[in-house]
Amino acid sequence: MSSKEAILKRLRDNTREAYDMPSLDGLRPITFDDSVAEFISKTTTTAGAKLIEMKDGESLNDIVHRAYPDAKVVASNLSGVEADVNPDTVGDAKELMGVDVGVLEGLIGVAENACIWIPQQMKEKAICFASQRLVVVLSRKDIVSNMHEAYERIASSKDYFQEYKFGTFISGPSKTADIEGALVYGAQAARALTVVLKG
Repeated sequence: MSSKEAILKRLRDNTREAYDMPSLDGLRPITFDDSVAEFISKTTTTAGAKLIEMKDGESLNDIVHRAYPDAKVVASNLSGVEADVNPDTVGDAKELMGVDVGVLEGLIGVAENACIWIPQQMKEKAICFASQRLVVVLSRKDIVSNMHEAYERIASSKDYFQEYKFGTFISGPSKTADIEGALVYGAQAARALTVVLKG
């Protein structure tokens, strides 16, 4: 018996009373009459991100450089973005550590919590976490009300895991308030997030 199995056996042997899992029948996930409006509201308030609505004829490259004019290194593999670094062609993920702005595509936006599903669509996923600032492009038609709908879409589509078998939900800039009671941005990932809403 492995040490893990021994620990689990001791836990089971010392369980005095077991309870059935509560029934989830009748529970309905939250829905919104206007998921896009709710997503915009939650993104700019609860999540603490910026949101830019792309206008007809406007280029993503112009939006990125207008939002972050002082960025020295922009990383992206999206067409239409003039990037200094391509996460598909770097030799090692460490090369993305000096990135000021990473530009990614999000495939599902969730209105209830403003998070965005970003499947790995590049060789080095470190761009999602090593960039100082992130710009995530999202289509209005890809916004759903809740996480239930998001996971249903992910489970029912092979498009979200084509070449790479990784994805993550990102909602706003990385922040923590457990360091001396002060709110710190960029504790685990990007210090700022801008969502570009298109369509």
